[in-house]
Formats: sequence, structure tokens, C-alpha cells
Amino acid sequence: MNGSSPVRTVRLAIRGRVQGVGYRDWAISTALKLGLRGWVRNRTDGSVEMLICGDTATVEAMIEACRRGPSLASVEEVDAEPADVAEVGKGFTQRPTA
Repeated sequence: MNGSSPVRTVRLAIRGRVQGVGYRDWAISTALKLGLRGWVRNRTDGSVEMLICGDTATVEAMIEACRRGPSLASVEEVDAEPADVAEVGKGFTQRPTA
């Protein structure tokens, strides 16, 4: 055993009352605490999109946290699909609305 966990990169689409409730700031804070890399942004359809990269267990922990979100959010759905690690970048940042 080499002691390193496999890296997993996932794109999330989070739907519900997730804009105007501090979701992006919460996501950045939570991701940084967990040691994840990636980014978060609002979508023009009212959803939040997030790309997260880290070891499998930590990515799963973030997905579960996203199902709850910050206190003012009302998350209805979190869809996760595999993504390309090349899109991740350094740290965890907020991107412009797309």
C-alpha cells in the first residue's frame, strides 16, 4: 500500500434555493477546510455549478455537505458527474456566472 488515496474530480450541479443565500461563499469555505481544489459559480438558470477535486472520501464528504448547504439554502437536487482534473486549477475559487 502506497499511502495515497486516488484523486477524484467531480462536477456538481446544485439546484433549489441556492442563489442569494451565500452558497458560493459557504462552498469555498467548506472546500478549503476539507483541502479540496476546484471552483464554484452561479448559473443563469438559478443553479450553482461546482468542480471539486481531492481524494475520494473527501469529495464524497463535500457532496454530502452540498446536499445541506448553508443555513439559508434549500437544496432540492445535487447531480454529480465525473470531470477532467485539467479544469481544476489551484486552490478553490469563485468563477463568474455562466
